[in-house]
Amino acid sequence: MARSVDNPLALALLGLLMERPMHPYEMAAVLRERGKDASVRINRGSLYDVVAALEGQGWITPTARVREGNRPARTVYELTGEGRAAFAVRVEEQVRTPRREFPLFLTAVAYLGALGPAGAAAALRERADRLRAAIADDERALREALASGAVPRLYVIEAEYAAHMTRAELDWVTAVAEEIDAGTLAWPGEPAASAPEKTKGTDHDLSG
Repeated sequence: MARSVDNPLALALLGLLMERPMHPYEMAAVLRERGKDASVRINRGSLYDVVAALEGQGWITPTARVREGNRPARTVYELTGEGRAAFAVRVEEQVRTPRREFPLFLTAVAYLGALGPAGAAAALRERADRLRAAIADDERALREALASGAVPRLYVIEAEYAAHMTRAELDWVTAVAEEIDAGTLAWPGEPAASAPEKTKGTDHDLSG
């Protein structure tokens, strides 16, 4: 059987349905309200595709049709026993087992030398500025999600993890840019700058 729960959006939807039954529109709204659209891609087509796949695997099941005003009726889904078990197993596996991931930045930074010292330092400084802005946005969204007290911290704790990871990346990017500016990071064809020698004092120096 295909493991639809490997899809990050599927995992997020199953997690929501652990709380209560919902229709897909509500699922999307709650994910965005909690800032989870920063970690999973949410659009109407992909969401309904994942919902259909989860229903096909027997992990969720429709329980009701609801109509709000003049809007079309919406199908409410709930988690099945099989879906609850599959969700718990997958969460435990992902928490316990680190996996090597391959983000685009990791691929690009391997070829930092192609930009030359000035270009590389400028690119890293610009990335650092954008990381600072992203951290500020994420922290603001987390504060807003928790402000009302309606959302338990545990439901948005991944936002804390993401902020910590972004801050760690910011520290590394900033440090490398500073090394390039200082000339201590060797570039192909350009020797790394050596540390300045400490000047020894003389009798004349000491006497003033």
